[in-house]
Amino acid sequence: MDYVNFIIAIAGGYLLGAIPFGLVLTKLAGLGDIREIGSGNIGATNVLRTGRKDLALLTLIGDAGKGGLAVLLARYAFGEQAALLAGVAAFAGHVWPIWLGFKGGKGVATYIGTLLALNWMVCLLFCATWLIVAVLRRYSSLAALSAAAAAPVFAYIWSGVALSAACAILSLILYYRHKDNILRLLDGTETKIGGAKAANGETS
Repeated sequence: MDYVNFIIAIAGGYLLGAIPFGLVLTKLAGLGDIREIGSGNIGATNVLRTGRKDLALLTLIGDAGKGGLAVLLARYAFGEQAALLAGVAAFAGHVWPIWLGFKGGKGVATYIGTLLALNWMVCLLFCATWLIVAVLRRYSSLAALSAAAAAPVFAYIWSGVALSAACAILSLILYYRHKDNILRLLDGTETKIGGAKAANGETS
């Protein structure tokens, strides 16, 4: 039955998404627990604070790749609806990983990887929006928030209601995880790209 397939897709997507690449890679490299460095976030931006650009890049690839892989496996096994559910579940797994007491990353890389597998054109537009806002305003967080706000619209135009709804869910979660960044943007204390590092300013 479809609902059994959907449950499998959701569970598999969540477990893939919950893999904490930043934590695993830094521990394997002998750098200790990434949660005790910088902001304590497990994303690529905080991994970069260890001084290991290679590990930060691998974390970025891993965090994006797990979202994409969840979508591709679910699509192959159960179809497009299951792929959408798996993508949302993978994103949720990254943000709220069961292995880390449900305290994970902010989800930008996983959002991008999930979108790339679901619809490459929507992913391209998401990334273009991020880049334009980042260049013009020099706030990584604002770029991510702008891209997330636009993603459901792009998805509706290029795919339809189902993908738009999935993007809306991802964007709402991303906004929730960036609530501190939003407050800093509003009061003018958010760190700009290339500026002094803020302990909690990353968006990955």
